[in-house]
Amino acid sequence: MKIKEFRSYFIQELTPIYDAGEAESFFYLILEEKQQLKRIDLALQPYLDFSEEQIMVWDLILQQLKKEIPIQYLLGKTSFYGLDFQVNENVLIPRPETEELVEWIIERQNSKGKSQQIRILDIGTGSGCIAISLAKNLPNAQVFALDISVKALATAQKNAELNTVNVTFINQNILETEDLGQQFDIIVSNPPYVRNLEKAEIKKNVLDNEPHLALFVEDNDALIFYKKIADLAQKNLSKNGHLFFEINQYLGKQMIDLLEKMNFSAIELRKDIYGNERMIKGEMN
Repeated sequence: MKIKEFRSYFIQELTPIYDAGEAESFFYLILEEKQQLKRIDLALQPYLDFSEEQIMVWDLILQQLKKEIPIQYLLGKTSFYGLDFQVNENVLIPRPETEELVEWIIERQNSKGKSQQIRILDIGTGSGCIAISLAKNLPNAQVFALDISVKALATAQKNAELNTVNVTFINQNILETEDLGQQFDIIVSNPPYVRNLEKAEIKKNVLDNEPHLALFVEDNDALIFYKKIADLAQKNLSKNGHLFFEINQYLGKQMIDLLEKMNFSAIELRKDIYGNERMIKGEMN
């Protein structure tokens, strides 16, 4: 079968679930990964064929996409902040909003001088996307990353090796931690923050496939991780050090109140590219 013909079939099969543009983007992502062909190659060589064996592989992927398994899990990788990351069912798929959090930290640190030696801790690192991106772009930073999941940390370690950076990974339950044991200039976290009441807003492909441990908190204690991390930051953040969080878009005011009560200064709440209140920082006096 001509690849061009299969492309039309592929998109048609997926459009009851995804819009045509998204289905087409899936096709070209898979084409590049499985056949090492880009969109331009197909445009220049419209008569390229799939073998029967290749069609079997594509049909299997198509059936998994129909079950709404995220394409990043099917390909085993994704891009984040210009870097490649391995992903699997043990880690969340990195989001564009989190790239904005990383950009904020890098911009702020570069404005203070690239040569400055700093220590950074990423709490709840998952795939390691935040810690690794910071290590890659802030070469004078000593980066540590903590997670409760051994399997997530194994993925993060592979990603550090893939991106040739040195990150110290720590297996630890932050909610059971009384002291981080050392001082840091920056503590950053994208902890679980989706309340159970918001599950109806979560897409099926996320709800059915991504680790709930990294996503959800109880409705009656939605800020449990933020309270704990902010408390630890009071002990383990250096003077004039910074605490950065990705947050629930509906809880911006509550997060400002929390940091104010815990005596952080220079508190700043930022919106993401979609206009949602998604990031906050505070400074240790």
